[in-house]
Amino acid sequence: MHALGQLLANNRAWAAEMTRHDPNFFQRLTGQQAPHYLWIGCADSRVPANQIVGLLPGEMFVHRNVANVVVHADLNCLSAIQFSVDVLKVGHIIVCGHYGCGGVLAALRDVKLGLIDNWLRHVQDVRWKHQAQLDSLATEAQRHNRLCELNVIEQVVNVSQTTVVRDAWARGQALAVHGSIYDLHDGLIRDLGACVTADAEIPAWSERAGLGGSAGK
Repeated sequence: MHALGQLLANNRAWAAEMTRHDPNFFQRLTGQQAPHYLWIGCADSRVPANQIVGLLPGEMFVHRNVANVVVHADLNCLSAIQFSVDVLKVGHIIVCGHYGCGGVLAALRDVKLGLIDNWLRHVQDVRWKHQAQLDSLATEAQRHNRLCELNVIEQVVNVSQTTVVRDAWARGQALAVHGSIYDLHDGLIRDLGACVTADAEIPAWSERAGLGGSAGK
């Protein structure tokens, strides 16, 4: 209860600070949200989505899960994509991974952690697809960083292949899917250059994920 009490106290202090800086902040926030971005990121507690890109509540729609995976059978993720694209009309979907991801490392090492092993099989699929590229790197740290990057690119392709995104493009809705990665060491986000804006661009990015590249770090 002490921990929860501290959180509630922190919340009161935060609300008071927000009101002090902007007396109408919460009044505006209760109106309809109109974010320009959907962020699909890792659930890692060290990667707070809004905070690291300097956006306030209401400015970015967020979905997070372990290792920022997008699976076509995951109705939770698909619902977030559908709501943000069809209802909120976001213009950008950002898949953001991070270096040092524990889920990606577990998939790389084939570590057994329990129920989550089933979820991380999706990251292992990425590993197996690009095993030759990963094996060409000298150290585990390089392989870990590169798998974090490859996982992001694969998820960009997966987002782009959802019926929601493809239907949006088919009706002429402007929508871009981006891939980026966050570095815990310096707090900076690196653009991986993965950007899909049309159905016809998907095959090229699917192939490009298999090419060599910087091992990140």
